[in-house]
Amino acid sequence: MDRRNFVKSTLLSGPVLTGVLPSENVSAMSSKKQQQWYELRTYTFANDTQRQLTSAYLEQTYVPALNHAGIRNVGVFTEYQPQGQGKMFVLVPLDSLDPLAALNGKLPYDAATADQPAYDRIESSLLKAFRHMPQMEIPERKERLFELRCYESPGETAGQKKIEMFNEAGEIDIFKKIGARPVFFGETIIGLRRPNLTYMLCFDNMEGHDTCWKAFGSDPEWKKISAIPEYSDARLISKITRTFLSPTNYSQI
Repeated sequence: MDRRNFVKSTLLSGPVLTGVLPSENVSAMSSKKQQQWYELRTYTFANDTQRQLTSAYLEQTYVPALNHAGIRNVGVFTEYQPQGQGKMFVLVPLDSLDPLAALNGKLPYDAATADQPAYDRIESSLLKAFRHMPQMEIPERKERLFELRCYESPGETAGQKKIEMFNEAGEIDIFKKIGARPVFFGETIIGLRRPNLTYMLCFDNMEGHDTCWKAFGSDPEWKKISAIPEYSDARLISKITRTFLSPTNYSQI
């Protein structure tokens, strides 16, 4: 299966608890904005040919199809320091699920066969934006490094408590204050390893990443929040997964 046939054979259409540090920084404007949805896809590959085919498909067919359907700011990323063939990540912001549902009714059809697949697997999650950051924020298009973090919780109550920590307790505000540029925060509604939340931060480079996280850890507001027993990581988080990502040259984030 060659690259051109693969691309051409694809259709274009293809709870807030009382007395727990309510944030004083939640603006009326943010609270009134509609919370977005996010689809986060992860493509895994068995060889470099698959990776090239999928990248060509995403660039030439899938992202343009989303844009044609009114879905903008689609992010496409590769691993910053891949192991083996690496993975590709696609982040799709949605104001409603209707466009995605419409496209899923006309899913792009590729020419991949059982003996020549275009990728190993696709893992996909559907996330709901946090109330305190209801819309994706697009970073400046310059040299940039992204960190994708997934926090798994031991149960749904713990998961909601961690989300409260970001929203009402003000953790998102601290990220912005210390210079880490949040792109999105989302609760996984459908997907693997639930309950979990996922968020993405943007930095100029790895040095900037290290500087920001050092500032976060020493921030007085963070120390105050993290010292509250009900917000301890030991209660709320069972596993943290972080992935460093580089944007492709056709990524819109």
